[in-house]
Amino acid sequence: MDSEVFRRIRDYLADQLEAGPEKITPDSDIVNDFGADRLEVIDMITTLSDEFGVEIPDEDIENFHTVGDVVNYLEERI
Repeated sequence: MDSEVFRRIRDYLADQLEAGPEKITPDSDIVNDFGADRLEVIDMITTLSDEFGVEIPDEDIENFHTVGDVVNYLEERI
């Protein structure tokens, strides 16, 4: 997975999570691999929804575990 959406999300997460972009893959678990808590995940997803112009209901955020989950969700809606 090396889409434009993935690259934009990877770069944003690298900045927010203070992780090297090379460490962020579609299989990366946002909570377990980077130590983000649920509030941080919700804040990041809200920012990404604004950036991509996609409304993401709160109940859908609960289904995001990996970076790939977020990428796939956004790619299907933009």
